[in-house]
This record gives sequence, structure tokens and C-alpha cells, in this order.
Amino acid sequence: QTQLVESGGGSVQAGGSLRLSCVGSGYTYSWARMAWFRQAPGKEREGVAAIDSGGTHYADSVKGRFTISRDGAENTVYLQMNTLKPEDTAMYLCAAAPSWMVSGVRWYAPEKYNFWGQGTQVTVSS
Repeated sequence: QTQLVESGGGSVQAGGSLRLSCVGSGYTYSWARMAWFRQAPGKEREGVAAIDSGGTHYADSVKGRFTISRDGAENTVYLQMNTLKPEDTAMYLCAAAPSWMVSGVRWYAPEKYNFWGQGTQVTVSS
């Protein structure tokens, strides 16, 4: 019954902002790492940002524009997206992994996460 549910997507103009939320339900295992991925039609799933005990991690394409954070219970993660660009348009998916899935490297690899949300669509128009 463990699941992740994303919200906060929508359509914005280039330069605008959105804040995505991901809420875990069921037994969340005190997630060791939570992350945001995105996937556009015909493209591979791309790691956007992650947060774990070592801090935060970002793809080069979003560094300085996006911020990932989580609440004290670590069952909710947010992605603040500023200065959005048309190339940010994608389905954004939340992912989580318990400690036994995390080695501390390759945070951007989808295979390191065993729980996924269904995604929330972000569309940025120019």
C-alpha cells in the first residue's frame, strides 16, 4: 500500500514558477533518499534532483533554478521550480528509496529507487 502522490503541476509561461509536492502514504520506511525525475515523450527518464543524508543533488540543467526540500518526517518532498524554461516541460515523477537501496552514488539512476509516483505534468510555454 506504500505509494507516492505528486501534485502541483500545471501550465506556466517561461520565467514562471511552480512548486511540486510529493506525499508518501502507507509505510514509508523513513526514506533514505527521495528524488524528482522527469520524462518527456520519446525521451529517457532524467534525474532532476534528490535529497538524502548527504544533502541535495541536482542535474546541471536545473542547478540554480530548482530547489528540493523535505519535511521533518521525511515523507513529503517538494520541488520549487523557478525561472522555468520550455525545455523543462515534462511529466515529473517522485521517487523514493529505503536505506538498503542507497549506496550514496548515482542518485540519478532510476534503478536505485523502488517506489514511484504516477507523475504530475509541467508545461512551460514560451
